[in-house]
Amino acid sequence: MTDKIIASWKRKEFKPVYWLEGEEEYFIDEVMNYAEHRILSEQEAGFNLTVFYGKDAQWADVINACRRYPMFAERQVVLLKEGQQMKDIEKHLEAYIEHPLDTTVFVVSFKDKKVDGRGKFAKLLKQKGELVTTKKMYDNQLPEWTNARIQSRGYTISQKALALLIDHIGNDLSRLVNEVDKMIVNLSGRTNISEDDIERFVGISKEYNVFELNDALAQKDLYKAIRILNYFEANPKAGPNQLLLPSLYGFFAKVFMLYGVESKDEKSIASALGVNPFFVKDYITAARKYEYGGVTRALLLLHEYNLRSIGINDPGTSDAQLMKEMVIKMMR
Repeated sequence: MTDKIIASWKRKEFKPVYWLEGEEEYFIDEVMNYAEHRILSEQEAGFNLTVFYGKDAQWADVINACRRYPMFAERQVVLLKEGQQMKDIEKHLEAYIEHPLDTTVFVVSFKDKKVDGRGKFAKLLKQKGELVTTKKMYDNQLPEWTNARIQSRGYTISQKALALLIDHIGNDLSRLVNEVDKMIVNLSGRTNISEDDIERFVGISKEYNVFELNDALAQKDLYKAIRILNYFEANPKAGPNQLLLPSLYGFFAKVFMLYGVESKDEKSIASALGVNPFFVKDYITAARKYEYGGVTRALLLLHEYNLRSIGINDPGTSDAQLMKEMVIKMMR
């Protein structure tokens, strides 16, 4: 939805009120940034851009700014950032939103909160303007979203490099975009992002990472798995148990799901598991090597060692030792 708002602004199509709420700050900030820097020209902004911050703003000032007419321009832009920090925001804005000024583009960010979708205020927002509720992106949506962002810049990324990047950063979209931007600046004329670029510019080892550990377990390659865990032991920030255990659990949970997929076609399997088709072979390999009983046992071990990692039924075994014990038991 936020992409649609920016696209409509590029076409010079505006509504008088935009309310951006919810969990995903990246999408909210993206729209606010465009509104602040791109709707008006630099000359127009000098007279017609007003920015308020919820913590410091006074209601009378915000409303008065919205009711002003633009100077030397078709419209003015009024931004209320961090609107969630203002008390009684719905009560104070309701009268203006009922009768907004067509020449004002009023944009409110309301992070980590939502208005009551059944209430009068939400209905007013939908009737008079645009109400957008953002949500955190699911892990299985990240590859497609990140790849699309990279392609929109005129670049490509290898599947493995993409997996390394996402496995390391997760769904912190702002950081994902920042890391991509940093790599693009350093590509020196190349248009493809490789695993080497991930290692060099993001700081993720292409040999010692969660992705490679998953691969070692899928192959039942104990030597490789222990070598990676030894690296993590020497470099705790590279592979903390809080990162490793959820990743491994997610991997084996998808392998378990594979037994319920009737189709043998890799694209159909990828769709059923919610993964990139490039990685389907890893899940098929693990399903074959572990068989149903081994996968079930792996999931139980992951649950047990997750509890032990937070001190339940464990006298204080080190994180590295816990991981090595668990991996050895899985591969028996």
